[in-house]
Amino acid sequence: MAHQSILEFSTQGRGTRNITDEVEAAVRASGLQCGLVHVFVQHTSCSLTITENADPDVRRDLDTILARLAPDGDPAYRHDTEGPDDMAAHARTMLTATGLSVPVGEGRLLLGTWQGIYLWEHRSAPHRRRVVVTVLGSAS
Repeated sequence: MAHQSILEFSTQGRGTRNITDEVEAAVRASGLQCGLVHVFVQHTSCSLTITENADPDVRRDLDTILARLAPDGDPAYRHDTEGPDDMAAHARTMLTATGLSVPVGEGRLLLGTWQGIYLWEHRSAPHRRRVVVTVLGSAS
């Protein structure tokens, strides 16, 4: 069996937003008890990650690391149609992930104790983002 939901989120600009509860609600709404949930973001300048959900310094440090790997406004970039953070955001998305999978058991996400699912905005300005949640599995 399969169930699919599309979630929409507003971001505040660069940074992470915990979407674990919304993904968990989509899993519950599916009625599936055992299987796999796939989460996919339909954009090229934001990504998804599973990371530490207790200490926000972890996510801030991850932002710092990506800023070093793909700095805004690098003069070597050709693509800057939407500003100095445009190409950097695309590179940061490529370095992370636009889709991820999590096992489902007893109708819930089987994340570890300190894990959360985050939408990671790589643009400086706020955006509306669409996330497709597909749950595959069985109802028993």
